[in-house]
Amino acid sequence: MLNVPEPLLVHLRRARDLADRHYAEPLDLEALATEAGVSKYHFLRCFAVTYGKTPAVYLAERRIERAQDLLRATNLTVTEVCHLVGYTSLGSFSAKFTQLVGVAPSAYQVTYAERGEPRIPGCYVFMHGLSDKKRLSEDVPDSAISEKPRGRDAP
Repeated sequence: MLNVPEPLLVHLRRARDLADRHYAEPLDLEALATEAGVSKYHFLRCFAVTYGKTPAVYLAERRIERAQDLLRATNLTVTEVCHLVGYTSLGSFSAKFTQLVGVAPSAYQVTYAERGEPRIPGCYVFMHGLSDKKRLSEDVPDSAISEKPRGRDAP
């Protein structure tokens, strides 16, 4: 069994963090290995030993977890969610989702729709992006936020 050197762990975490942040982008083994600063084959072996799964499995799990969030909380279609989380093929997305979650994405979405919980409109998601892309604090300046005047009768 491969013994991963402790100094390499920080580099593996950096690559894993890249996958967490950019899960919707086309990431391959080469890009992740480059982020870790090692060859792709050494990266693959060390990542699998450290995290108990290959980088491809890790990335697929992140994408499906995010898809679950979107299917529960928005009114986006399964196809829109598929593309938002980084899949280009609806068939591949549906197969992976079913494999990991145990039900098809459309059935998963129906289960949460039937609960009647309020959903985020898809247009909002498309206009403002995904919540994990940018924090509100990046948009708000350090100074106080001014309010719109209410009229002459307002206090």
